Amino acid sequence: MSHADAPPLQPAGPAKSGGDERLLHRSLARRLMGRPELGSVVGAAAVFVFFSIVAEPFLRAASLSTVLYASSTIGIMAVPVALLMIGGEFDLSAGVMVVSSALISSMFSYQMTANTWVGVGVSLLVTLAIGAFNGLLLTRTKLPSFIITLGTFFMLTGLNLGFTKLISGTVSTKTIADMEGFESARTLFASHLTLGSVDIQVTILWWLVLVAVATWILLRTRVGNWIFAVGGNADAARAVGVPVTKTKIGLYMGVAFAAWVSGQHLLFSYDAIQSGDGVGNEFLYIIAAAVGGCLMTGGFGSAIGAAVGAFIFGMASKGIVYAQWNPDWYKFFLGAMLLLATLLNAWVRKRAEEKA
Repeated sequence: MSHADAPPLQPAGPAKSGGDERLLHRSLARRLMGRPELGSVVGAAAVFVFFSIVAEPFLRAASLSTVLYASSTIGIMAVPVALLMIGGEFDLSAGVMVVSSALISSMFSYQMTANTWVGVGVSLLVTLAIGAFNGLLLTRTKLPSFIITLGTFFMLTGLNLGFTKLISGTVSTKTIADMEGFESARTLFASHLTLGSVDIQVTILWWLVLVAVATWILLRTRVGNWIFAVGGNADAARAVGVPVTKTKIGLYMGVAFAAWVSGQHLLFSYDAIQSGDGVGNEFLYIIAAAVGGCLMTGGFGSAIGAAVGAFIFGMASKGIVYAQWNPDWYKFFLGAMLLLATLLNAWVRKRAEEKA
């Protein structure tokens, strides 16, 4: 055997171990650069440090629990919205759908003099039907999701106001706090656990469970592969047997389920619902998902990133208050974070593709 055919000499002992370790570090760096939530984690750390410095009450345990609660109310919706965006679509009706879900529960229970759990169950069915309607209309008409869900947004907004005024005579529902089943429903959707001076809201648990389930779906199931494939190139996905129609309808129903959870929390927290609420919240969910690494073009993102994005906005909304600033700056922060996140996510994606 010639020298040209001989296998390369391998360093022995520690030298070999050191070489492998260096390769491992490079591989880890590449994996981290390819993670969609990288930018949001860095941004969350920066926002946390910033408000820790400028707002003295921010680091108090009670303040942090309030931040987590604010984050969870956004995060419950941001997680399924992130999956929908990974699948290449949007839902502009998500904010008012939350209120629709709460109104259905409240008015059905009150008007039918039924146990509040009956209203909760009816609300679940109707809300899932709204999500299925969005997905079915999208896949049948081939219209952009922006147009489909914008139409649903206006229809739900009108129905919320119209039906509430028709039934109750005002823009708010009647209280259902004295009805059977209210306290048990409140325990599931709007209770809290007190640990010393800190209140842990049940929405935080809902949020964490949804993040875990969504992450498992994306990374450990066939459906997760379908979501990424549909968002990357729907025609190519269909050509290799991916059920594109069912996947997109399922994603919209996932958003609807989260809207139902959020709506029930809203109802059982305040006993009554203002029918005009919810308008504009859909942008919070989309921005949180975008800040968390979801590309507007689909095919890239993570549920964990969306949760971190929601946490950033939870910190900002309460940090501005603790710093005693004008709350109008929060809207500026939302816009700035959206632009920065979009630029950063595009750069991370480009670097990941170059290193692949």
